[in-house]
Formats: sequence, structure tokens, C-alpha cells
Amino acid sequence: MTMRPLRFLRRGRLVEIDSFHPRTTLLEWLRLEERSTGTKEGCAEGDCGACTVVLARLRRGQVVYHPVNACIMLLGQVDGAEVITIEDLAEGDSLHPVQSAMVENHASQCGFCTPGIVMSLFALSHSGKMLDRGSVTQSLAGNLCRCTGYRPIVEAALGACQGPVHDRFSATMQASAQVLAALDDDTNMFSGSEEVFFAAPRSEAFLAALIERYPEATLLGGGTDVGLWVTKDLRDLKQIIWLGRVNSLQEIEVHQDRLLLGAGVTLEEAMPSLGAIDPDLQTLMQRFGSTQIRTSGTVGGNIANGSPIGDLAPALIALGAVIELGRSGETRSIPLQDFFLAYRHQDRRTGEYLRALHIPLLSEGTHFRAFKISKRYEEDISSVLVAIRLTLLDGHIVDVRIACGGMAGTPRRATHVEQALLGQPIASSVTWKTAGDTLPNDFAPMDDHRASAKYRMQVARATLIKALAEIAGLPTENTRIYPRRERVAAHG
Repeated sequence: MTMRPLRFLRRGRLVEIDSFHPRTTLLEWLRLEERSTGTKEGCAEGDCGACTVVLARLRRGQVVYHPVNACIMLLGQVDGAEVITIEDLAEGDSLHPVQSAMVENHASQCGFCTPGIVMSLFALSHSGKMLDRGSVTQSLAGNLCRCTGYRPIVEAALGACQGPVHDRFSATMQASAQVLAALDDDTNMFSGSEEVFFAAPRSEAFLAALIERYPEATLLGGGTDVGLWVTKDLRDLKQIIWLGRVNSLQEIEVHQDRLLLGAGVTLEEAMPSLGAIDPDLQTLMQRFGSTQIRTSGTVGGNIANGSPIGDLAPALIALGAVIELGRSGETRSIPLQDFFLAYRHQDRRTGEYLRALHIPLLSEGTHFRAFKISKRYEEDISSVLVAIRLTLLDGHIVDVRIACGGMAGTPRRATHVEQALLGQPIASSVTWKTAGDTLPNDFAPMDDHRASAKYRMQVARATLIKALAEIAGLPTENTRIYPRRERVAAHG
């Protein structure tokens, strides 16, 4: 196998790093090695956005700019990308249009958060999106400011990010695309020794070989949780295998009856396809962390992480998803609900890795609802997540799957509730009450700092009843702050 060091583009030049500790974060390298101190460290867990930088990568022949949290992104994950920081935007004494708009709108006071905000808006200005106040605030959900107030920041965004942006990055985009294409080769990146290394395999064959040779190595998807192992748990990760360069794990395929998502597909990339299944999935994905988290985190990482409060797992269990596991040229498929065995323990055999998820699409007469309950609306972890998929025939429930997160040590189905609902009329309040009263037979939630057991049970019960009432025809204007949108056009 052809091996090479870490390579990325920085300020128009190719950076090659032969040796670095695998747990080194991008923020550490920028501030301590390159001495680019404009990027700040705030929370060191991907919440505040002060550390936001932008990675430019080639996607389907186009240069795409993604904001990321440098504090929890490991240095090896920038392989093949262009790294852009706050120092790179101005040209001499001329500020970038985003920077000028921030100044003109008095959108900065203490300034600590400002570099991250500017970088998020820089990425937004190159997104090509039609913007309104809602889309701007969603793009800034991962950037916290406690001095200025958000109104002038949003006004700066609306003024600077509308329409084509004219900056040196736009002017040199074609040349950047050529350089990034050259970096996107078929070689495998490996830095370190047998004992301590960061590896980025290009093929599944080499990925499987690495996992077989180093069974104790940490498999890294987007790093939005593993990064916290480094910055908060202070774990000394010595062997890391990053899956972000394996092309076959990046596939998105829409079939007649199912959606296939490769394990390496980012949450941001998966959002349109999941949202096309049902509007509640679109809403769920929009509340999934922040833009910085969604452009880094992967669907496979969120599942393989095994968290009992991971947002995707209960929704996909309710839909009947199947996961595909790989190992040295062989594959194994199991229902997603069977993957979770106990708290942080999954049915993943030695040498196996998560390859893909197969998600059934909704057929005629089948309904879906998913509700996430958290202390903040955006960029927060679930206290409870309830998802339900049911099929009606002549107004009666003939098939039903209900899954909950945050109610047990793993995401789990509510099998007793499902049995109680089968054959019952959907429009009967007795049916709704029976479902709620049966829920304690399935779950005995725990108390923790996010929610008490009593709260979790009460909110799960109320949310389940709300889902049934909506499916029965109760207008969502009566059940939601923001009414549910109509079903997106079916997959083509």
C-alpha cells in the first residue's frame, strides 16, 4: 500500500506533517504550532463556536466551504482540505465583506466570539443559499455571544451574505479546485509508529486490514464525541483510524423502497434525504447540534457511538432501519434495534465496522412522528426523544413501531405499547390514554442532571399521546409551537 504523511492546503501552500500525536486537535496546531491565535478556545467541547474555522473540500467537482469546531476536530481530519482561519480573510488593509458588515453594524463588543462568528458567516456567504432571518439564525446556532446581542450580528449577515460574494476565494476557486483534486488521491495516510499513530485509509480493504491488525484502535467518524474524549476526559488515545477518506462509506442511494446512507455521510449531507422521508426528520436534523457539528458528525458515528440519547437511533429504529457491518471482505446485516445490547455496548464483533444504514421509506397509509425534548431548542442533547411509525387501515392501527431515546441505557422500542395499540381505532381518546398508561411497562428511566425519571416518563407519555392525536387528524396548530409542514415530495 502507498503510504504518505498528512497533507492539507494552508494559505496557498501545501503543508505536509510527517509526525504528530494522534490526539492533537486542529485548534492546538493552529495556536501552538502555527501561532495563528485569532482562532479562540472557549468551551473546548464544540458548543460556543469561538474556535470556528472553515474547511474547503472538493465535493462533486465543486469547492464547498464548511464551518467546523477546531477545538474538537483532530488535526488528522483536515487531510485533503484547505484550512481557512480568521487571519486569511482580509487582503492587506481591506477587510472581507463579512468583516466590514460586522463593523458597520456594530456587531462586536468584547470580540472573543467574533472570529468564530465571522468564519461561520464566511462559510454562509459561499453557500449559495437564499437567506432570510430564519436561515441566518440557524446558521449561527453554533456561535454564542454574550455581549452584543444577536440582532446586529444577524443584520450583518443579511447584508453581507446575500447573493454571490466577491472575494479572493471566489476569484481563485478554480485553481483551488485543481489543487484539492490533486490532494484527493488514492493513497493512504499514516502518521506515527506501530504503537502510536493516526491513519486515514482510502479503501475499505485497507480499513479492514488496519482494524484487524490494531483491534484496540479508536475508529473515528466525525469526532464530535471523540473530540470530547480528548478535551474533557483527557484520554490518551494512541491509535486512531479515521474513516473520512473511505469513498465507499460516503454513498447516498435512494431506492424505490429504502434510503441507503453510508456510515461516513455527514449529518449535513444526510439532512435532505432524511427530510424527504418525513418533515419531522427534517426538523430533527435541523436541531441536531449546530452547522459546525452537522458538517463534521456522521450518521454512522452517531449510531456506533451507542449513546442512549443519540438523536438518530430512536427515529431510525421506529422506521425499521437495518445496519450493515463490514469485516475483511464480508458483511453482516442486523436490525438497528438489535445493535444496542447495553449501555455503550453494541453488537459489533472484533474487526467489524459500521458500513451503511438501510432506512425504509414510508408507504401509503403509513405515518411517522418524531419529537425531541431538550432544555434548549437548538444545539442541545435530548432529555427524551420519542418516534413512532404506524400504518392505518380503515381508521385502525394495523402496524406500529415506537422507539424512545433517553428512557433507558440504550435506544429501545416500546413493545408493550405497540401490542396495546394494534387493532385499536386511531381517533379514540381511549386508544391514546391506553398507550400512555402502558408506557411504564416498557421503561423505567433514570434520574440524571438532564432530567428526572418522573419528568422523562411524563413527557414521553404526553409526547406519545400528541403523536397519536396528530396522526388521528388533530391540527398541529393545536399541538406545536411551529405547525408541522406537509410531507416533502416523495423521493424520485
